[in-house]
Amino acid sequence: MEKSLQRALSEMQAKLFEMTGNMGYDSAVFIKAFMNSDIAKGLDSDFDFMHWAGKEYILERMQDEIPQAFVRGGKVFDGEALYWTGYVYRQWHYITGESSKEIYKQANAATMNTNYYGFHTVDVELAIEWLKELKRK
Repeated sequence: MEKSLQRALSEMQAKLFEMTGNMGYDSAVFIKAFMNSDIAKGLDSDFDFMHWAGKEYILERMQDEIPQAFVRGGKVFDGEALYWTGYVYRQWHYITGESSKEIYKQANAATMNTNYYGFHTVDVELAIEWLKELKRK
């Protein structure tokens, strides 16, 4: 897959995560559901119609297929942390080839939120390396 498409899909996922925070959905619940969903699995593939779907369509599809992912009243992460998390998760897949499910097992929503402030200013590849190191410890 071309780097420009990878960046565009990473941006889309980042904006999707940020949008759920703006809507007041519990961030950890949404992120866990998304990363373990068939939608994320489709985005992981080399060719899937989800590559051309916008964040609004993906959100609507998730609301239909996984309504339990949309909980209000829980903890909502900072918008920038949500954006970074969505972006890093998608780039992580492109860099390592690991599935969204495998990535989430290594760095769940709480890990990403906790480490955002220390990791968001470094290159994505270095952030992924550090997140993998945290899991190993």
